[in-house]
Amino acid sequence: MDGYPTSPLAMKLLEKHLSRTNKMVRTRFPPEPNGILHIGHAKAININFGYAKVNDGICFLRYDDTNPEKEEERFFKSIFEMVTWLGYKPYKVTHASDYFDELYEWALVLIRKGLAYVCHQRADEIKGFNPPPSPWRERPMPENFQLFQDMKCGKFAEGEATLRMKITLEEGKQDPVAYRVRYVPHPKSGNKWCIYPTYDFTHCLCDSIEDITHSLCTKEFQSRRSSYYWLCEAVETYIPVQWEYGRLNVSYTVVSKRKIAKLIDDKIVNDWDDPRLFTLPALRRRGFPSKAINEFCVRMGITGAQITVDPAMIEACVRDCLNAEAPRTMVVINPIRVFIENLSPDQPTFFQVPDFPVTPISPTHQIAFERIIYIERDDFKEKADKGYKRFALDQPVGLRYAGLVLTVTQVIEEKGSIVELRARCEDVNKAAKPKAFIHWVAKPIPIQVRQYERLFNHKNPEDKAEVPNGFLSDCNLNSLKIENALGDAYLESAKIFNQYQFERLGYFSVDPDSKPSQLVFNRTVSLKEDIGKN
Repeated sequence: MDGYPTSPLAMKLLEKHLSRTNKMVRTRFPPEPNGILHIGHAKAININFGYAKVNDGICFLRYDDTNPEKEEERFFKSIFEMVTWLGYKPYKVTHASDYFDELYEWALVLIRKGLAYVCHQRADEIKGFNPPPSPWRERPMPENFQLFQDMKCGKFAEGEATLRMKITLEEGKQDPVAYRVRYVPHPKSGNKWCIYPTYDFTHCLCDSIEDITHSLCTKEFQSRRSSYYWLCEAVETYIPVQWEYGRLNVSYTVVSKRKIAKLIDDKIVNDWDDPRLFTLPALRRRGFPSKAINEFCVRMGITGAQITVDPAMIEACVRDCLNAEAPRTMVVINPIRVFIENLSPDQPTFFQVPDFPVTPISPTHQIAFERIIYIERDDFKEKADKGYKRFALDQPVGLRYAGLVLTVTQVIEEKGSIVELRARCEDVNKAAKPKAFIHWVAKPIPIQVRQYERLFNHKNPEDKAEVPNGFLSDCNLNSLKIENALGDAYLESAKIFNQYQFERLGYFSVDPDSKPSQLVFNRTVSLKEDIGKN
């Protein structure tokens, strides 16, 4: 507990806290409801909720709703959805605004003790780490008290007055702001307040009110640890312990709320849940299982150092999860029609195929087979190159699950493009063993497939050295490819967010844009290797 106060007052407050909480571990996840959670928040959620869980404790979900001009109901809703999607249930959902009355009274305590003062310097005058000292720092306490009342009663315009605390942070910043004037209705308290507390003032005191034992936060808040302890002790309330851990970053993306909003405004992505982003709603929409995200966070561990990882690391967790849980099916993205001449048109066949072919006892689903099927265009070449194992004029190929081998009899072209193959089939047990088996569909349904690549070309699109013209100039213009495809009719019953492995193509998830007339699938991740591509 480096730097934790050891004064008689602090020890007495700690003793009372331990008595009323029965020494239970109490944590909190305190997001700001002015944007959407991202992959870094997933680590914070896992640490806060996970630490409480393994210690038989409790974890609060507390919205830090102290910036009413930026808060929207959809952000409150999305945050709660993502916490529960990751598998956690808050002990209680609270808001910083629940404690506005107590926070205001504590501000008065600071003023009475001569530890806070009303300042009239503008925001641009106190920016940075070496601003000029406030000429109002030594103002008399009664005057500060009255001026703060005037702030509360709306006698100052925005920016004309702030309440500042008399403390210098470890980082060198002097006298951080505790309250500022904002004439904006609050989502919860309406027009009751026109002064709102800052993070530096609110956070530690809300932790104290909720008897938080472990205030877990990322390393950039280490420089505020002393002010955290100072403020709680100054107003004579229980002092929680602050613990810091390294922040998690992912390459080839941005997670800044402002920058994501700019991507949306410039129509580079569609919204906060665009599958090319690394927000949690975007990852869910793309098809990342919540358990894969949790496993990724576990693998990253808890360290004091900031971590930046390649997206391939989280994609590996996704593959491990989907390999065990995503049923297999067949889809053809770029189809060629194949007419099998020696099959009767009056006798369509149905096969029961396994959802998980490598599992000894697997659920099954039914697929149709008839004389007209569709295969991938790149599964056929008129002339087989050396090492090519799939379908060619002089090279038969096996059909997955059908127990048949196809041999080409005719290639039909229009305007230089192959439109149909004529073929004959033979029982696999009677034919020469083919070099490869390919997937196919019969009696298919039309679907749309959205394939995603990295949104940015450089590892760190925010690095001016790598990207001198800014992150917007680094966007990959080919990050989204939309294709019409043919899927097995088994997919007709698919629901939003259902996940599948399209054999030989990758893992895909049903997108919310799907309609009864056309399902839409997002490619979640590719397969570990392009099986059969030779």
